[in-house]
Amino acid sequence: MTTEGVLHGPAVVMTDGGITRRGRLVWHGVSTTIDAGRFVAVLGPNGAGKSTFVHALLGEVPLDEGSLRVLGEAPGEARARIGYLPQRRTFAAGAPIRGVDLVGLGLDGDRWGVPLPWSGSRHARRARIDEMIALVDASSYATRSIGDVSGGEQQRLLIAQALVRDPALLLLDEPLDSLDLPSQASIAALLARLSRERGMTIVLVAHDVNPLLGYLDQVVYLGRGHAMSGPPEEVVTSESLTRLYGTPVEVLRASDGRAVVVGQPEPPAVHTDRHGAPAHHHHDHHHAP
Repeated sequence: MTTEGVLHGPAVVMTDGGITRRGRLVWHGVSTTIDAGRFVAVLGPNGAGKSTFVHALLGEVPLDEGSLRVLGEAPGEARARIGYLPQRRTFAAGAPIRGVDLVGLGLDGDRWGVPLPWSGSRHARRARIDEMIALVDASSYATRSIGDVSGGEQQRLLIAQALVRDPALLLLDEPLDSLDLPSQASIAALLARLSRERGMTIVLVAHDVNPLLGYLDQVVYLGRGHAMSGPPEEVVTSESLTRLYGTPVEVLRASDGRAVVVGQPEPPAVHTDRHGAPAHHHHDHHHAP
């Protein structure tokens, strides 16, 4: 099955994009084209503006510089065709909502602050929900309380919720955060399969590229107010990341040929004011497992 109304052309085109918030430059001169059906990661340290990039695609944060088209329209005009999974939420044990109910909220709950009632029959609604749950391989635990399943299982159900209206573009903000390594790999493989099988464009924000390498078609690396965009084999190299961050970054090859970013791949982000002077630093060290 493929996504209805698959876009034949770029899903996202940003040209010389720039955003300034509270007088401080988040990033500028960002140009990237994301073709339809690609699986893309937006990477960089805390404070680099990764979530801001996603909110720009949603039309919630306007560009101060440059231009942006999303699904062929101005930002915000294509929201009905966008699925969005915000940063990870937690559910208390025994929470009174089942996984199947959570997925259903994506079909007829509030979205973008506006109620979107389901116009089909009750049978069609349940069939649609069950289809999405099966798509993310969550059928065996979907009737359990959302608080009583694992973090990785919760994330699959939340992805099903974001998919239930069959979006052309799926945006996920840090969906791997707080998951163990096997769950990270499992979610990355699921998203790659969804992109490939359904022709869906998927843009995922992540802090660590390593669990994703091998699945991605493209990366957008943010750092020091700038960005690099391209295929992983071109961007995720010692030379490219060292040039972006202005400090040595080492990319090694594992025994199976995979690239592994080691040491301190994501040094503190440097935000600048409008005149290019450093404004503040976010210290955030990460070491590959």
